[in-house]
Order: sequence, then structure tokens, then C-alpha cells
Amino acid sequence: MHKAVAESGHPFVEESKRYFSRHFGPYGSYAIELALLIGAMWLANAGSLAVSLLYAAYTAVNGVATWMLLSNKT
Repeated sequence: MHKAVAESGHPFVEESKRYFSRHFGPYGSYAIELALLIGAMWLANAGSLAVSLLYAAYTAVNGVATWMLLSNKT
């Protein structure tokens, strides 16, 4: 999903890429996504059901946003 959105050419995505590149380097958004995933997996492994559910909701929201961007709903 992340790569498809990053390569979509949508104006919001392009502005976000410029922001992240300026502050976090060219792969900053990937690093943030990876940190979120690793943190969620680590806490889920420790038995935190709440974190698992929050990450599932985060993923679902990202899925809907991806669908909206790629299908030109925005």
C-alpha cells in the first residue's frame, strides 16, 4: 500500500513526500512505518490486545485512505 500511494502522484502525497524528505531523508516515511510495525508487533507479543486492535484499526484506515487516493475519490 505504502509504495502504491507514494508513486500515485496525488498532490497531497507529493507535498508529504517533500516534507518527509526535508526532515527525515528520502526514506523517512518508510522508517516511520517500520518503527510503528515493529513497536506494535513487540507490544502484541508481550500480550497487549489493545495495541493489536489499535494497529489493526490504523491499518484499516490506511487501507481506506489508499483506496480513496488511488481511485481518485479525493
